[in-house]
Amino acid sequence: MPEYLAPGVFVEEVSFRSKSIEGVPTSTTGFAGMVRFGPVRYPNGPKTTEPRLITSFTEFERVYGGLEPFFLSGTDRTAYVAHAARAFFLNGGRRLYISRVFAPDDAKATDDEKYGIAKLQVPVGTTVAEWRSRWPGAMGNVYINTTAVRSKNIAYNETTNGFGVQARGVSDGAVVEIFGAADTVLSGSTPLDINKLYIVRVDANGKQSFMSGNPFSARTMVNGDIIQLVELRATVGVSSERVDVYDRLGAHPKQKRYIGRILQLDDPEDENAAAWLKWDWTQPASDADVTNDYPARLMVELTKATTAKRLTGGHDGVMVTAVDLAGEEADPDNADNKATGLEALGEIDDIAIVALPDAGTYETDDEAAAATDALIAHAEKLKYRIAVVDGRQGSSLSEIREFRGRFDSTRAALYHPWIEIFDPLERPSQGAPPKRLLLPPSGFVCGIYARTDVERGVYKAPANEVIRGLTRFEANINKARNEVLNPEGINSLRFFEGRGSRVWGARTMSSDPEWKYVNVRRLFNFIEHSIDKGTQWAVFEPNNDRLWGNIRQTIEDFLLNLWKDGALLGTKADEAFFVRCDRTTMTQYDLDNGRLICLVGLAPTKPAEFVIIRVGQWTADSSK
Repeated sequence: MPEYLAPGVFVEEVSFRSKSIEGVPTSTTGFAGMVRFGPVRYPNGPKTTEPRLITSFTEFERVYGGLEPFFLSGTDRTAYVAHAARAFFLNGGRRLYISRVFAPDDAKATDDEKYGIAKLQVPVGTTVAEWRSRWPGAMGNVYINTTAVRSKNIAYNETTNGFGVQARGVSDGAVVEIFGAADTVLSGSTPLDINKLYIVRVDANGKQSFMSGNPFSARTMVNGDIIQLVELRATVGVSSERVDVYDRLGAHPKQKRYIGRILQLDDPEDENAAAWLKWDWTQPASDADVTNDYPARLMVELTKATTAKRLTGGHDGVMVTAVDLAGEEADPDNADNKATGLEALGEIDDIAIVALPDAGTYETDDEAAAATDALIAHAEKLKYRIAVVDGRQGSSLSEIREFRGRFDSTRAALYHPWIEIFDPLERPSQGAPPKRLLLPPSGFVCGIYARTDVERGVYKAPANEVIRGLTRFEANINKARNEVLNPEGINSLRFFEGRGSRVWGARTMSSDPEWKYVNVRRLFNFIEHSIDKGTQWAVFEPNNDRLWGNIRQTIEDFLLNLWKDGALLGTKADEAFFVRCDRTTMTQYDLDNGRLICLVGLAPTKPAEFVIIRVGQWTADSSK
């Protein structure tokens, strides 16, 4: 109760309604696995290695690379996560988090070599500037062309303060070219001449000095001198389809667009920058030393025609293991050591669907089962998400049944067989057959989950839905084979003449008949997670009848809307759900220990898996 100490009129705001619960997203998906580039934890790497949210495949290509294969242990391997992401968006997915997993080559000597960090060294006086790829991977072997860009003449005579010849519009640390009246003015792509380059120094009064040479001294300026601002343009060729251009770069740390700030390891201007410049030269404490010509020398060396242009040493590591995919938790004693693999996805609350597109690519059932077990354990641990599981490529009917028999989980669903597509990277010559690829179904299915959620709702089983972007299935599942697979919780992907290719199953990998169906499991995930987030306000409120009634009303309002949408069974709300929160659900012992217990019962709608229509004869004079 508010405290009143003096007479007066006091206006207070009160609430006469229950709190509302907002439904959590159900279509946000997370993939963990191998991609060609992008955020991943490695020694001395960037601190921002969390999974990125991707909303289109174009965005995926910019952050994580394209569909090109990996080169691991002397052989090419398909980039399954990239293809899964493409299939996800093609089938209606909208929000996808990617947790990149990278396995270093421990046979190499240094950390940079183990993690495939591409590098290119450029000597600058007694120091060395080094271009480095921002992330591990062969894609880090980028082409960098640095050119000098000259301005027009910016010299003018400052007579107001008696400063003499000054440079218009430049700040402290800028690099300029100065030419006397008798000098040949360099222009265009003419190489830089260190003897013509000067560092602009600005004193407390705003007067510019133009420093050059060793010892460092100021040039005496005269009327007629020509001053040209010199800046860098860095062109980074990442692939044939991606070229990043960075303009108006300075070479001194005091410049707003200092090249070491725009292209740096942590928090660069472009968060998807593929490379960065490591340079050991820093500002010395002595003002005299700051005026040295190292920024000018950096420009000269970076723009030399003879300077190498391509970084080397980047590689894709080795094949990841199930342990790598499971990942490591974040280090509680070091905030820079972020979680990896599936553990990194576990720190993102919005994810409701998870998959490991690389899990089915292992050569043995044991390896594939270990990766799948890590995926299912992740979904069980995080509670409010479901795992989409792939079988191994080429699995026969007996092999996929044996694989399914290894697991029992209400929070996982298995799909079979693999899916064949035309290789999007191949452009076959005329008359030659197009190259084909086999892909795990998880990317396609996750997209269908998301599409069904958006178009119908999470309560609709993600089955009898068309699969987009395929040529055919690896194996033909007919009605007889499906009658073997379906009772065991293996969801078939089937082709129907005239109806296309469809998901033909909606069962979890559970032996518990209560949780047989995927849509029931996901509906409860949605309801539980929404209530969890929407009732956090109740913690530490007075535990009495007023709070119980508020909690009860809040949940009832939320469930009533779900029932009206068709998510719950029953001709009236009382048949669809009940909410109890009173002395019948709590004892005095519970109250004494700070517990509020609310009991919620739901009648979910289940899919019409077996549609039975009975047909019989009747006579015209029979009564209906």
